[in-house]
Amino acid sequence: MGVPTLIGVPFDAYSSYLRGAGDAPARIREALRCDASNSWTETGVDLSVAGVYGDAGDLAFAEEDAFAAIEAGVGGLLDQGKRPVSLGGDHSITYPIVKAVARRHPEVTIFHFDAHPDLYEEFQGNRLSHACPVARIMESGLAKRLVQIGIRTINRHQQEQAQRFGVEVVEMRELPAYEKLKAVGPLYITFDMDVLDPAFAPGVSHREPGGMSVREAIAHVHAIEGEIVGADLVEYNPVEDVAGVTATVAAKILKEILGKMIAG
Repeated sequence: MGVPTLIGVPFDAYSSYLRGAGDAPARIREALRCDASNSWTETGVDLSVAGVYGDAGDLAFAEEDAFAAIEAGVGGLLDQGKRPVSLGGDHSITYPIVKAVARRHPEVTIFHFDAHPDLYEEFQGNRLSHACPVARIMESGLAKRLVQIGIRTINRHQQEQAQRFGVEVVEMRELPAYEKLKAVGPLYITFDMDVLDPAFAPGVSHREPGGMSVREAIAHVHAIEGEIVGADLVEYNPVEDVAGVTATVAAKILKEILGKMIAG
């Protein structure tokens, strides 16, 4: 498989509560390369080895053209044989990313880590809100299977949406769910930082207590089985961070996702 390649997506225009996630890509990269830790993943991959992963920099776009630019930018990496690892940005970006992935990898399975199901038909009048990407993905037929891990805010509307689309919802109270994280065929991972308890990751726009510890999240990432063709890490909001703690955690999660993709 192709080399995992970072691509920054500095977009937060469709955040419903707070802006700031658009500033995250640079902060995640800084934490990933920080000398406070070494370059090895827990699965035994040395990320300092030349060529084990790449970095395509940040996408540049006007707000009104963002989704088309995101789809084209991610699609370009896929066409080069690379496996995009997108650094958001708010969670709305996952929709155009998955559009690009699904066109090249039909029948993709998505593993979605999040406090929120993101299944609203529309939110605050916006069908492209960061509260809606899963609804857009599923109604467009872009995923053959979608599993959500760590959910703890589901309401009746989103329960009905999950049933309508056949989304497999694993609520936080039902964890661990390692057996759910096995895929046949191409696999995409979308990791929303607010799946973590805010005690571990305060730098998010929607803090939802009762979430995963960092160790629980890493254990579930390590349990993933399948052909990982891409991933994203979204909803880190540096404006809300405390002493860079969440940046460090985001970099740790990123390291372990890269490790899974490389060692795969």
